[in-house]
Amino acid sequence: MRSTFMGLEASKRGLYTQQSALYTTGHNISNANTLGYSRQRVNMETTPGFPGAGLNSGKTAGHIGTGVQASSVQRIRDEFVDRQYRQETNKLGYWQSTTQSISQMEDVMSEPTEFGINQAFTEFWKSMEDVVTNPKDTAARQVMISKGQSLAESFNYMDTQLKQIQGNIGNEINVVTSEVNSLLKQIADINKQVQAIEPNGYMPNDLYDARDVLLDKLNDLIPVSISFEKSGGNALAIAEGSMTVTFKPVNGDPIILVHSKNYAELSTMDSKGKPVDGDVDEDDTAGYASFSGIVVKGSILKEENPNYDATTNPTVSKYLYKIDANPTGKEVAYNQLEDSKGKLAALIDAYGYVEKDSTGTVIVDGNGKPIVKGIYPEMLQKLDKLASEFINAFNGMHAYSEDPVTNAVINQAYNLKGDKAGNFFDGTTAKNMKVLDGMKPEDIAASNVLGEEGNNKNILALSALQSAVQGNLQGGTFQSFYKSLIGELGVKGQQALTLEYNSTTLLLQIENNRASHNSVSLDEEMTNMITFQQAYNANARMITVIDETLDKIINGMGRAGL
Repeated sequence: MRSTFMGLEASKRGLYTQQSALYTTGHNISNANTLGYSRQRVNMETTPGFPGAGLNSGKTAGHIGTGVQASSVQRIRDEFVDRQYRQETNKLGYWQSTTQSISQMEDVMSEPTEFGINQAFTEFWKSMEDVVTNPKDTAARQVMISKGQSLAESFNYMDTQLKQIQGNIGNEINVVTSEVNSLLKQIADINKQVQAIEPNGYMPNDLYDARDVLLDKLNDLIPVSISFEKSGGNALAIAEGSMTVTFKPVNGDPIILVHSKNYAELSTMDSKGKPVDGDVDEDDTAGYASFSGIVVKGSILKEENPNYDATTNPTVSKYLYKIDANPTGKEVAYNQLEDSKGKLAALIDAYGYVEKDSTGTVIVDGNGKPIVKGIYPEMLQKLDKLASEFINAFNGMHAYSEDPVTNAVINQAYNLKGDKAGNFFDGTTAKNMKVLDGMKPEDIAASNVLGEEGNNKNILALSALQSAVQGNLQGGTFQSFYKSLIGELGVKGQQALTLEYNSTTLLLQIENNRASHNSVSLDEEMTNMITFQQAYNANARMITVIDETLDKIINGMGRAGL
């Protein structure tokens, strides 16, 4: 037999459940503009009916319901859309940073301009024409020296500016690495809070949101994947648990960055094993500042992969890594950037990195120097090559030379004083290129015949270098080689800009789709508010009706015959 007060209890449950729904609606409305907030809903379920199952259960005309209860408060998320969003965020972070790095280089190497290397070449060749016309004119010779120094200073300036930007990128690598470490720590801290709350049967939705915001930011910097581990205890089946963040190289074993309340720390190092900074080291083993690897430190790494050995793992297309001599760390060496994504990868791509083989050994060229890849090192290498080839070609024709074995004359070049001429330029790279110290107008080798000061045959030959094909410069002239560098840079910049635009457009679409699932709609919440309010009022009215019914039984019914 059912209880007299059974209906009162059912309505009370309805009252409390609708009240919870109203409070949750208010929470949604309050956070309509909160970054990363996901709308929440109260999951309602019916309570067990009366009578319960059993041989001794009371018999009634039917199974009577006992009301409703709030089983959980759940946030609304679409994991598939979240995954899409983070993947595209990772790509966009890479291309935005790459575009910025190339744009900074274009600002320095902008052509055409009256101050660039190409214009300096043009003015230098033009100054030589005046010497060709009047070989004895000391004023024309002085102009040629000045224009030669201007050309050298253009190379010097270009080298200095590019290395300064490269140094700034090195500083930014450190900043981004610190930001990654901060995000990893915050995710681990939230995991700790989640593990304390979930076993009590609660859903810390706001903590989930905060953790997802951190994960979104992390994916902008480095590519990671996630998984979840249940908290245990009385945690609900739909509770997410603690988040495990994994960094997985292509074809390589995963590296755990966050597991439960533990997290790893990253630090960057250059090819000498020193932390990457803004100082571009001229004595770098590769000849150019370069990135070697990321050191991943944290006890969880040793726990997750206690038997890892780099020698048993094949070459991967993007990263090589091994257990470091320090058992609490791994070295992640950066290699082959084609598959890399995220802002940190783009910065390393711009700053430069040394290639390594499957054993972690640096790959060297035919001269025994480490092969350095990257936007800035490669451009600096090409500028050095251009400067070196030009200096050697010009000096080789400007200076009198003989075969060291046979003493046969290789090049006849005489200055205005009738002496055997020497080099015009000094240096071997874009950085140290200059006109030879103490060079005077009369030192210029215009003649190729001793005693003929008015002879201009040698200066004519020097002037012809302007259009001479250089086999070591892709079969072009000095200026055409430089123009090809500018052209290649423009193509790279346009490609990066196009891919950035494509990623931005796609990300906007995904973001709109994500917002349609996750974000708060005030119109929808107002509708829900009215719905839950009406249900609340109806339950309250039901309690009043039951109260009146009970009052009739208790106070309105007397004993028969009295």
